Amino acid sequence: MNTQATIHSKLVSALNPILLQVDNESHLHSGPATESHFKVTAVAEVFDGMPAVKRHQRVYGSLAAELANGVHAMALHLYSPAEWAQRQQTAPVSPQCRGGSKQA
Repeated sequence: MNTQATIHSKLVSALNPILLQVDNESHLHSGPATESHFKVTAVAEVFDGMPAVKRHQRVYGSLAAELANGVHAMALHLYSPAEWAQRQQTAPVSPQCRGGSKQA
């Protein structure tokens, strides 16, 4: 199982999300296109009333092995169902990489 699929599987188990999207954005960053940079958008009831820091800690705790072994960066967009509806079911677009070989 590749890293992206592992992240997806672990977050399904940890969050029981209504929506989960795991995007490998490694190709947008400097260096070789590996499985090192991810964007996670998750909508889950468990986030209702939970502060953003606690949401991030929950995800990081679920993915400790991946973060210790090759995952360099993870953009987290974590919403309760009400917040997701308020955002009109859209997550922010990731910015362009500003470092290394991809810098203009």
